[in-house]
Amino acid sequence: MTTDSPLPRVRAVAAGTAVAATVPYLTLKLLWLTGHPVGAGGTTAMDDLWLVNLLTFGMDAVAVLLALAFVRPWGRRVPAGLLAFPMWVATGLLGTILVALPLILLSTMLLGPDASAADDGPGGLSDWVFTVVYGGFAVQGVALILGFLLYARERWGGLLRERIGDLPDSPTLTVQRTFACGAGLLALGVAAARLYWSAGGTAGLPAAWVQERSRSVAVMDLVTALMAVAATAALLVLVFRIRPERRLRVPLAVVWTAAGSLFGWGAWQLVAFGTVTHVSDPRKAVPGLLPLVEAAQVIAGLLVLAAGAIALAERAAARAAVAPAGAGAAVAPAGPAALPAAVADVESAR
Repeated sequence: MTTDSPLPRVRAVAAGTAVAATVPYLTLKLLWLTGHPVGAGGTTAMDDLWLVNLLTFGMDAVAVLLALAFVRPWGRRVPAGLLAFPMWVATGLLGTILVALPLILLSTMLLGPDASAADDGPGGLSDWVFTVVYGGFAVQGVALILGFLLYARERWGGLLRERIGDLPDSPTLTVQRTFACGAGLLALGVAAARLYWSAGGTAGLPAAWVQERSRSVAVMDLVTALMAVAATAALLVLVFRIRPERRLRVPLAVVWTAAGSLFGWGAWQLVAFGTVTHVSDPRKAVPGLLPLVEAAQVIAGLLVLAAGAIALAERAAARAAVAPAGAGAAVAPAGPAALPAAVADVESAR
C-alpha cells in the first residue's frame, strides 16, 4: 500500500464519525442515570430502568473503544478475539437497525403514520428522543462498520480474498456441520415465531404489547426473521462447501451480521426484560413463549460463533503449518482458544 493511500484517512474519518454519533445517546443516558429524565415521562420510569440505562451506556462506551482501536496503533496489538466478539455483537445490533429503519420509513411513507402509536413513545419517551437515538445509531452503524471493514482488510485481508473451497477439510468438519444444523433448526423456529408476530399474531406476547403494538415493532420482528434465515443459509454454504469457487467474504459477511443480530438482540431483550424486578401491571407480564424465542436466538448465535471459531482457527493453523521457515509464523494449536494468536501469526507471515 502506498503512503498516499486514502484508506487510512477514510478509516480515521469513519472512526471519528462513529465516536461523534455516540455523544447524543451517551449524554441522554448520563442525564437519566443522574436523575434528569430529559424527554422521559418522569423520574419513576427512569428509576425502574436504571440498570438497563447503565448497561446501554456501557455498550455505547464499548463502541467508542472499538472505533478508537481501528485507528490507533494499539488497536493492531489487541488480541483478535477480544476485538472481534464485541464488534460481532455491535454489527448485529447496529446492522439490524440499518436494515429496519428504511423499512419503517418506507412503511410510513406508503401507509401513513402508525395509528397504533401513542403520542409519546413506549415508556413515555418523547418522539424526538427516538429521532435522536435511532438517527445516532444509524450514523454510528455505518461509520463503525465501515471502520471495521477497513481495519479487517488491513489485518485479515488474506482471509477475505480466499474462496469457500480454500477452507480446509478436517476431523472437526462433522462438528462444525452439527453446530450449523443445530443453529439452523433453532433459527428456523425463531423465524417462524417472528414472522407470526410480524403478521399480527399475538400468542406469547404481553397483553400490553398486543394493545399498543406498533408497526415498527412488526418490522423489527420481520427483520429478525430474515436475519435468522440468512444466518442459517450462509452458514450451511460455508460448512458444506456449496459453490466452492465463490469468494468467502460474501457468505462470511452474511453469517457475521445475521448471527450477530440473533445473538445481540436476543441477549439484549432477555437482559432488558429480566432486569424488571416487579410488574405492577399484570398486562405487562411477559409470557413464557417470548423468552424461549429470545433464548433460541442466543443459542443459535453461539452455535454459529462456535462453528466459525473452529473453522477459522483450523484455517489459521493450516496456513501456519505450511508457511516458509523463518517467515515468523508459528504453528498454533487448533481450537477457538487459539484463534487470536493463530490469525495474527498467519497474517504477519503473508
